[in-house]
Amino acid sequence: MRIALYYRHIDEADRPCLNELVGTLHAKGIETCMLEPPTSDLRPPHCDFLFSIGGDGTLLSSVQFVRPDAPEAFPPVLGINFGHLGFLTTVGRENLHGMLDELLEGKFTLEERSLLQLSTANCPLSTEFALNEVFVHRTEEASLLRTQVYVDDQYVATYAGDGVIIATPTGSTAYSLSCGGPILTPDSRGLLITPISAHTLTLRPIIIPDTAKIRLLIDDDCFLGMDSRRTHLPLEAGNRSSATQITLTKAPFTIRLVRLGEQNFFTAIREKLMWGTEVRN
Repeated sequence: MRIALYYRHIDEADRPCLNELVGTLHAKGIETCMLEPPTSDLRPPHCDFLFSIGGDGTLLSSVQFVRPDAPEAFPPVLGINFGHLGFLTTVGRENLHGMLDELLEGKFTLEERSLLQLSTANCPLSTEFALNEVFVHRTEEASLLRTQVYVDDQYVATYAGDGVIIATPTGSTAYSLSCGGPILTPDSRGLLITPISAHTLTLRPIIIPDTAKIRLLIDDDCFLGMDSRRTHLPLEAGNRSSATQITLTKAPFTIRLVRLGEQNFFTAIREKLMWGTEVRN
């Protein structure tokens, strides 16, 4: 077995824990390879699993290693939480030994997670993938961002406000949730359109089929966000009479997340979002 270890940043306080993990893997006869910044490719050697070490942001950024020409080569991802909430992660730093035992004994399931694929003629990132969401947001100079939204070339509405989020079921528990969007289970075959601080209160989140093509038309400068990459890209419309067009579709492939033992989506929302927790004064 070969496991890729990926992280963006490790605090010095967590370094001994990482070294212990690597040592334990080697002691069990598991080969490892390190993927650390500025890594930009996950090509040979083949890996059976990818351990994402950090928080949800680290796991989200692992999507950059997907090769569109060979998505099946992207290994299942197991998130190890060295961060805070860690909603997408599977295990904390305190349970590493138990995690390895369960993994080697085959006590895990794989959850298929859909991705968003983005394309826009005015953006250098002509083809990108997002696990959680793609969003557009107004600049600090603008009071409102007006975004025309089309679904399968049918006009939906013009969203006036701080911006618009297009989220996958995975992303329904992230930015979209904080803006009032509903929670979708990972196997839901839908996408979310969620307004950000809508100027008109009647504009509400809507769920559409994940087979739909979403088109956003924006006639002003804005910022583009994709998952945790947080490099907001200013989209220069240039000619105000020529709107910037962003097209979003579900990617033609999925990625797989590892769930150990009896873990599932509902255990995650109970433990991480505190569902069903009784609050007492």
